[in-house]
Amino acid sequence: MSTSTHREQGGNSHGANPDRFRANQPGTHTFAERGSDFYPTPRIAVESLLNGEPDVLNTMARVWEPTAGDGNIVHVLRDNGIPVIASDIEKGNCDLHFVGDFLQQGRAPVGVTTVVTNPPYKLAAQFAAHALALVPDVYLLLRLAFLESVGRTELLEHSGLRRVLVFRKRLPRMHRANYDGPKASSSMAFAWMCWRHGYTGPTILARI
Repeated sequence: MSTSTHREQGGNSHGANPDRFRANQPGTHTFAERGSDFYPTPRIAVESLLNGEPDVLNTMARVWEPTAGDGNIVHVLRDNGIPVIASDIEKGNCDLHFVGDFLQQGRAPVGVTTVVTNPPYKLAAQFAAHALALVPDVYLLLRLAFLESVGRTELLEHSGLRRVLVFRKRLPRMHRANYDGPKASSSMAFAWMCWRHGYTGPTILARI
């Protein structure tokens, strides 16, 4: 992930008011500014995932959403008849089954087969690895650039990444919760990255 130091050293072609163009897109602010890194998930992102993965994400699945926030992912899954356990590191506007740090959980809730979440960007790799240690199927909403890192080779090439679901259309801008700065249209590509514990086949790219 980019650090504040790296961004400050890079050039800026936007003149004296760069914040006008930053518009709070994920990953462009310092960790101090981003706090818990909570960017509510657009409903269309979850609906597209369900359309793309009907063989796994259906009423037979038992899902855990460990960064439930305001419940955007939880509500769409439940609207489609999928049972969901909701948790988060702190209480938001979603009714939670429990409050807790996902990365500190030693086991998944009883019966859970799948994790579906939009993880904190600064902890995305840790979330993926930890989720795979707890459940068979993992779906994370991530920046498409997550695929580029040499440092994530083990996770991306040897840990069961079976599908990458790229959106045909850019998602609506995901502004940080309670952000009241300048807004902008979406400029960052996202994808659902789908891991299955023990999967050893090729990673399939699909459009949703």
